[in-house]
Amino acid sequence: MSWQPAESPECTERDHAAVAIVIEGRARDLGGFDVRRVLPAPKRRMVGPFVFVDEMGPVRFAVGEGMDVRPHPHIGLATVTWLFEGRVTHRDSLGSLVDIVPGEVNWMTAGRGIVHSERLPIGEREKGASLHGVQVWVALPAEHEEVEPEFHHHEAHELPTIERPGVRMTLIAGEAYGARSPVKTWSPMFYLAGDALEETSLHLPNEHAERAVYVVAGRIQVGGASYEPGTMVVFNEGTDPTIHLAAGTRFMLLGGAPVGDRVLFWNFVATTKERLEAAKIAWREDRFPKVPGEHERIPLPE
Repeated sequence: MSWQPAESPECTERDHAAVAIVIEGRARDLGGFDVRRVLPAPKRRMVGPFVFVDEMGPVRFAVGEGMDVRPHPHIGLATVTWLFEGRVTHRDSLGSLVDIVPGEVNWMTAGRGIVHSERLPIGEREKGASLHGVQVWVALPAEHEEVEPEFHHHEAHELPTIERPGVRMTLIAGEAYGARSPVKTWSPMFYLAGDALEETSLHLPNEHAERAVYVVAGRIQVGGASYEPGTMVVFNEGTDPTIHLAAGTRFMLLGGAPVGDRVLFWNFVATTKERLEAAKIAWREDRFPKVPGEHERIPLPE
C-alpha cells in the first residue's frame, strides 16, 4: 500500500496552490561520476540567492579511484558543499587546505575571484571511497560581488540543531525557526539539512520571501501530490504549505530574499555580461591567483 497522509480537502487545495513550480533534477556527467543538476532550471533560475544546486552521488568508487576536480575559478558567489557520506579535500588560492566531512561546512566566498580544487583524499581512495552530498552556489548581492575572497570552515558542533516533532534539522547557513547559523552570509537566506525520524509534517520558515524543499531520499507530499528523490518543490511567496514527510525522508530546505537576476557562464556568476567576459579573459590568460601545491587547471570551455 502506498503512503498517503490524511489531509482535508481544504488543506489539500490550499497546499497545492502554494506550489509555484516543481523541478526535476537532470543528470550531468562530471567526468567519472554523475550529479543531479537542479538549479538553474529552464523555468526557474534562482530561489532567493541560490543560483546553483547539484546533488553529487551517491556513488561508490573503485579502489584507487575518486573525484578529482582540478583548480578552477569562481567570481560573484559563495559555495558550500554539504556531505552525507565521504570526505573531500579543499584547497584554494588563499592557502586554505581543509578536509570536509559529513556535518561540517566549508563556506567559500569567491567575490572578485578565487581558485580552488576538490579531491578525494588518498586514504579514502585506497579503501574504495563513497561520496554523497549537495553543492550549492549562493549569488552575492550586487554591492558585495567584488568583495575580497574568504574561506571559513565550521565544525558540526558549531551549527544549530533544530527539532520539530519527528524531524531533526541542521541550520547550515542563515536564519530559520528562530535560530541563526554562525556561517557568514551576505544577504537574508536560510539553508537547512533535515531528516524525518518518523512519518510527520513540517511547515516552512515563514520569514523568507522565496522557499523551496529538495528531496534527497524518501518521499514528501504537498497538496496531495507526491514528490520523489531528485525533486525540488518551490513555493509561492506568502503561503504556508504543510509538507508531509514519510519516515526516513532526507531533505534540504533553502531560500531567502531575491538578489536580482544573474548571468552565468561555467563557474562564473555576475550581474553583467561584461563582468563575465572579463573573467573569461583573466582565466584564459592565467591571471587568476594560484592554488598552492596544485599544478593543474581546468581550461576555459570554448
